Amino acid sequence: MREIDLTGGPALDDDQLIERYGTGPAVPLLRVNFVTSIDGAVTVDGRSGGLGDDADKRVFGVLRQLSDGLMVGAGTLRIEGYGPVRMSEDRRAWREQRGLAPYPRLVVVSGSLDLDPATPALADAPVRPVVVTHAAADDERRDALSAVADVLVHGVDRVDLVAAVAELRDRYGLGHLLCEGGPHLFGALHSADLVDEVCLTLSALRTGPGAGRIIAGVPDGPARPMRLAHAIAAGDTLLLRYVREG
Repeated sequence: MREIDLTGGPALDDDQLIERYGTGPAVPLLRVNFVTSIDGAVTVDGRSGGLGDDADKRVFGVLRQLSDGLMVGAGTLRIEGYGPVRMSEDRRAWREQRGLAPYPRLVVVSGSLDLDPATPALADAPVRPVVVTHAAADDERRDALSAVADVLVHGVDRVDLVAAVAELRDRYGLGHLLCEGGPHLFGALHSADLVDEVCLTLSALRTGPGAGRIIAGVPDGPARPMRLAHAIAAGDTLLLRYVREG
């Protein structure tokens, strides 16, 4: 695969990708990562996997390698068939050399707690996951999930993401959070003004009408400007990184 960095030069290896997506000194950061078709679809046949190619998969792995915590909505966890969040030996060594935990901690956001405690992403996780919910969630489901994950309660009848992110940072040290979706979680993070970066893969596909956007929910708040940090062309795919303005 030949890659052209539109902000630098040709042929990026994984170390150069890490440099492009790295953030320098440790600062609190919440970035979201999505892939979309050129006509705006977030899924093909109901899943995002059909949109990604090898370049997208490489960036997907690099972003996980850089993160302290991996945040995902319960629906995306189920639909995309998440397994345990693991790392190769080389990536674990890279993280440990830089003072990171061997694995990023999985954080699942769910208002309904419609999660099976036996799902491998939770039951077989290399580090105990966290499930974030609200006070109106079912007590029995909360107790069942507590066997395999720490369950944090924030908000009365919907998740208070501002408070949840604060606890994830203060209690678990998850300064660098990576959100992989889905669209409703992205929408909620946008409404709470918690999104610092958007990493977007633009896939060279036209899928036609039907699929949703990368962000969903009730419109809330103003549009927020972001600055293009880089654009990397990998064949016909574009890998874009936008950062919060200012």
